[in-house]
Amino acid sequence: MIAVRHMIHPTTPRDTIQVTLNDQQVLEGPVSATIEDFLLAASHLDDRLNADLLMGGIVDGRLRELSYPLTRDCSLQAVLLNSSDGGRIYRRSLVMLLTTAATELWPGLCININYSIPEGGFYCKLLNRPPFTPSELDALEAHMRHIVEQDDLIEKRSASLEEVVALFSQRGDEDKIRLMEQRTRNHLMLYKLRGREDYYYGYMLSSTRYLRTFRLIHSAGGFILQYPQKETVNELLPINPHSKLVEVFRQADEWLDRMGVEDIGRLNQIVRQDAADELILVAEALHEQRVAAIAGEISERHEQQGVQLVLIAGPSSSGKTTFSKRLAIQLLAHGLRPFTLEMDNYFVDRDQTPRDAKGEYNFEALQAINLPLFNQQLLALMDGQDVTLPRFNFISGVSQAGPQVKLQRNQIIIVEGIHGLNPGLVPAIPPEKIYRVYVSALTPLNIDNHNRIPTTDVRLLRRIVRDAEHRGYSATDTLMRWQSVREGEKANIFPYQENADAIFNSALAYELAALRPLAEPLLLQVEPATPPHIEANRLLSFLRWVHPLSPAQQAMIPDTSLLREFIGGSSLADYHPGASAK
Repeated sequence: MIAVRHMIHPTTPRDTIQVTLNDQQVLEGPVSATIEDFLLAASHLDDRLNADLLMGGIVDGRLRELSYPLTRDCSLQAVLLNSSDGGRIYRRSLVMLLTTAATELWPGLCININYSIPEGGFYCKLLNRPPFTPSELDALEAHMRHIVEQDDLIEKRSASLEEVVALFSQRGDEDKIRLMEQRTRNHLMLYKLRGREDYYYGYMLSSTRYLRTFRLIHSAGGFILQYPQKETVNELLPINPHSKLVEVFRQADEWLDRMGVEDIGRLNQIVRQDAADELILVAEALHEQRVAAIAGEISERHEQQGVQLVLIAGPSSSGKTTFSKRLAIQLLAHGLRPFTLEMDNYFVDRDQTPRDAKGEYNFEALQAINLPLFNQQLLALMDGQDVTLPRFNFISGVSQAGPQVKLQRNQIIIVEGIHGLNPGLVPAIPPEKIYRVYVSALTPLNIDNHNRIPTTDVRLLRRIVRDAEHRGYSATDTLMRWQSVREGEKANIFPYQENADAIFNSALAYELAALRPLAEPLLLQVEPATPPHIEANRLLSFLRWVHPLSPAQQAMIPDTSLLREFIGGSSLADYHPGASAK
C-alpha cells in the first residue's frame, strides 16, 4: 500500500483519450476523434484491418456509427462488412444512395424497397410511374457511382417530430406520415445526403465512398439493387431474377393489397381502430387457401403419377410443424391418409456422427442421417410392406428398434426436416413419387417504403417467444444460438429452395403486432453491454414502431394458426397425423 501511495501525484488533465482495439493494441488520440478516425489509423498499422470494409464499431459493448465521437478511454472493436451488423449498415446506406440518386434524376420519384432475394439484393418497385427502361437503369447506376466517387458525407441530426411530419407531408411520403403516428418521443434522427433528408431506423455509414460494391439489374415490373453478401464482400454473385420465389412475392403483394395493409404504419392504424379482428381472419383464410391449393396439387399428382412422399423443409421458426399438420388435414379432405415419418429417428449412432470444423458433432449434416436405411424403408413403405421403424435414443446416442408399421391404401408419407429439398436425401426414390414443399416466412411487412424488416428477424422473434414459452430459454440463450442456426440454414436449406414443387409463405400480415407484447419484455431482460444486447436492442428498435395487439385482439388468433406454434395455444400441438398406421 505504501509503495502504491508514493506513485500517486498531481498532474494536468489529459486532452487525449486511449482506445484499446480488440483488447490488444492501444491507440491515443484527441478527445472527440471519431470511431472512423481511430479505425483508419489502426488500418495503417495493421494490414489485416481493411479500411474499405469498415462499417462501424463496438464501443464498450455498444454498437456505434463510424461518425460517433469518442470522449473517454474505451475499448473498440471494428465492425466490418463481413459481419451481420456491418452488412445491415451497408445495405441501409446503399438504399439511401439509391433513393438520393433517383430523386436527383427524377424529382418526386417514389421507390419501394419491396423484398430481399437469396443471392443478395432488394427487389424494388416504382410507385408513381412505369418501371425503368434498361437505359434509365443504366443512367441511375452511373449516377450512383458518381456520388460514390464524390465521397459525399452522410450526416445525422435530431429533428422535432413536428418538423419531421412537416418534411414528409411536403414530400407526400404518406408511408412515413402514417409511421409517425406511432412515435411516442418528440424527436427523431434524420440522415441527410446531398441535401436530401430521410428516416432510417438503424445506423448508417459516414460517407458514400464505402458503397462501391453494388449493381442494378432489370427485373419484371421493377429492378434489383444487388449488394455483397458477407461471405463474398468484394464480389457480386450471379443472380436469378426469375426464380420460383418471384411468384411468391407477387402473391404476397396481392394479398397485402387485398387486405389494405401496405406497411407497419397502416397495420398500426388498423390495430388502433380496433379493426384487427377482420385482418387476422382474412390473413388466416389466405393461409388456408394456400395450404388447400398445395394439398389439391399433391392429390392430383398422386392420381396422375403416383406421388407417395411429401418432403417439407424450411429454415428455423418457419412454422413447418403446424404447416405439415394443416396440410395433413387438407389431404384427408381429398381422401388421402397422411403418415408422418420423423427424420430424427434416422440419425446414425453417435460415434458415427460427422464432426464440424470445431470437432463437435454436426447433427445438421446430411451424413448424420442413415441414408441407406431411410431410403430402403421409404421404398418398402411405399410398396405396402411391413416395416420396423427405428427409434433414436437421444440419451444413449444409439438407434433402437421402434414400432412396426404398414401403410394403408391411399396413405401419403409426410417427412419434415432440414434436408427435405436436397436430392441427396432420397436418391433411391423415383423423382415422380416425390413432392417437395419449401416453408418460410418470406415477406414481412416493411416499416415504410425505404425501411425493410428482414425475414430472418421475424423468424428470430418467433423463436425467442417460442423458446421462452415452450423450452424455458431466455432471449439471451436464443440470441447466442442464432448464428449457428443461420449457418446451418445457409449450408443445408437455402441452396436447395429452388427444388421445391411448392413454396408456402408462412408470414402473416398482423404477426409483428402479436409478437411485440410477448417478445419485448424478453428482449428487455438481455444484459447490457453484451453481444446479445446489441442484437436485442436492434430488434427492439423496430418493434417499437409496431402497435401491439390488445389481449382481446390476441384472443382472436385462431387456435389452428401457424403463429400459435410460437405464442402458444395451438389446438394442433397434440395432433399426430397417421398415428393409426398399422
